[in-house]
Amino acid sequence: MKRFFNSRDTLVTESLDGLLRSSMGQYLCRLDGYPDIRVITRKDRNPDHVAVISGGGSGHEPTHAGFVGEGMLDAAVCGSLFASPSVDAILAGILAVTGPAGCLLVIKSYTGDRLNFALAAEQARSMGYQVETVVVGDDIALPHNRFARGLAGTVLVHKIAGYAAHQGEPLASVAEKARAAAASVSSIGLSLTDCNAYDSAHTTRLTAQQAELGLGIHGEPGAQQISLAKADHLMQQAADTLEQALTAKTGHTGAQRYALLLNMLGAVPPIEMTLLLEAFAKTMLAEKIDLIIGPAPIMTALDMNGFSLTAIALNEDVRTALAAPVQPYAWPGIASFGTPVIRAMPELPETFRFPASQNQEIEALIRHAGATLINNAEALNALDAQIGDGDAGSTFAEGAHEILKTMDRLPLADPLALFSTFGAILARHAGGSSGVLLSIMFSAAGRSTGTWEQALRDGLESMQHHGGAKPGDRTMIDALHPAFTTLADGSTLKEAAIAARKGADATKSMTHANAGRASYVPDAKLANVPDPGAEAIARLFEALATLH
Repeated sequence: MKRFFNSRDTLVTESLDGLLRSSMGQYLCRLDGYPDIRVITRKDRNPDHVAVISGGGSGHEPTHAGFVGEGMLDAAVCGSLFASPSVDAILAGILAVTGPAGCLLVIKSYTGDRLNFALAAEQARSMGYQVETVVVGDDIALPHNRFARGLAGTVLVHKIAGYAAHQGEPLASVAEKARAAAASVSSIGLSLTDCNAYDSAHTTRLTAQQAELGLGIHGEPGAQQISLAKADHLMQQAADTLEQALTAKTGHTGAQRYALLLNMLGAVPPIEMTLLLEAFAKTMLAEKIDLIIGPAPIMTALDMNGFSLTAIALNEDVRTALAAPVQPYAWPGIASFGTPVIRAMPELPETFRFPASQNQEIEALIRHAGATLINNAEALNALDAQIGDGDAGSTFAEGAHEILKTMDRLPLADPLALFSTFGAILARHAGGSSGVLLSIMFSAAGRSTGTWEQALRDGLESMQHHGGAKPGDRTMIDALHPAFTTLADGSTLKEAAIAARKGADATKSMTHANAGRASYVPDAKLANVPDPGAEAIARLFEALATLH
């Protein structure tokens, strides 16, 4: 797998310094302890407040340094990749930010973190510092495990403890609220892949048809492997597992209300993040959720393609703490969880402005044209994939489908009205630049005062004006222009088809495109490949010519 890094040894320090240079890190600084001690702290903090400190292995960004700032953490102690920071590093973090009010260490429940943070706390106490600890083990995937793993629920404990500290509460109160939060958070993860910890010899344990439910954040195997399925079904499995754990923990079947954190594990693209939240809204657990945090990458596992669900029981103190604004860039905020707000649609122009009329010959041409574009979709997509994004055939087929669906509403006996209606249909339904350009062409043709043949040529001129392409630029105009010119000159449809074919074939030798998607493709890739749009037009005219 290709990755952006210089060496595994310098990965964490270079990443942290990059954070400090960034707009996201403008309120942060670090201790001068590289490479062994990597501690990120706030530039400014109230020394009379309790300090809240957390940390652990790196590779979970934005955790931990991304949550340092007013209202959350005062310091983050960053270990190497998936490795606990040393006792000295943790102690340095404590000494750097702890004043007379003392500090709280928020610890994820992993063996190295528990031991190293506990020993650092003991050393700090022996030096006269007030130190309290809270261990977060929110994973519910392995219910019989003595030490549940700490997952994304840890960040909610950061938020609640940070709020209490920011309000000036004493250490005992901050620790009590943090422990109550830790006791009430529950998390479950689901992933389609494991993660690659910058290991060149990495091999995945999952097949293309497998996912994992109940996994940690270090690439360890999940509690169970499950079959790959649609997003709704996968989310249902995760939500049901979490709901069962919540019911077992509280004994409540519906009275308890929760906030939900939808955390992304590293490689889920934004379009799928929000899709997963919509999938969650369809589950039974969603009925118990009042507040939503995310979806966002909160505690990741490098490039793991998955998500986790974290629920925390709500009371007024927790609601207030979660809703409080904070400085750290990585906190996504919180919102009420409910149905999307929908406003009334503005009135759009009428698509079918002209009365429907019949013309059997024109109807046959349209049906044959539509079938041709639909049947050639895959071939045109394959052609487009060589020089574009592989959807040219689908775009033409989509427009054809929309027109064919409305055949009984078309003004078939009035060519100019028919062109206007084609333009309106394509404007509303066709995708891609080709669909828009054809809509412009037909709309302009519908406003022409000439014959239908002249109207098409007028429409083409409007398309060229708005699209910026001309004959020879390697676009569908190279087929449309000769075909429409031939028709306007009084020639037959068969002669127009011959002209369109010559124009499309000529694009094979055009090794430089001046417009369209192909203009972004290296010239060497264009040789002997016809423009997909021009090829579509040529095939369309050839099909129509067979009816005459």
